[in-house]
Amino acid sequence: MVKSFINITVLALVGLLSSCSASYRMLSFPFDAGGRSLNSPAAELNPQIVDRYIVFISDRHGSQDVYLFDTVSQWLVDLPGLNSLDTLASHPGVSEDGRYIVFAANRQGHSGIYLYDRETRQLRNLTENLLADVRNPTISADGSTIAYESSANGRWNIVVCDRTGQPMIVSTP
Repeated sequence: MVKSFINITVLALVGLLSSCSASYRMLSFPFDAGGRSLNSPAAELNPQIVDRYIVFISDRHGSQDVYLFDTVSQWLVDLPGLNSLDTLASHPGVSEDGRYIVFAANRQGHSGIYLYDRETRQLRNLTENLLADVRNPTISADGSTIAYESSANGRWNIVVCDRTGQPMIVSTP
């Protein structure tokens, strides 16, 4: 079986082109068949770039895991305790300093929004007590606020919470 791969160099541009500006920068990182760099023969999904970090999902080791690439050191960042064989991760996001990683995951048939703290090496399910499907998380630049979609009331709504998973009151004009 021939594995197809997506060159994350091109996909990373999608995250850079979020404004209407016509300027962009090309990211070019070497291909590593051993999977220790950004580009590999595996499927690389949902890349998000914030400052010096690119967070993405890859099936490099036979499961859908979260990876963090540091564009300054040009190497993958070690994420102990983050990935597990019984979890399918998707839609990652990273705080500007690279400390916090948020992602959606399906674990044993239940969807959840997870937050990983690189400093404490703690993984937390922010939606553990929510009886609903959840998807598409995003995190603020300082890592203090997470937003995601929830089907708690029968339709998809946006939930905004703090790092502990406590809902925040969002005022509207």
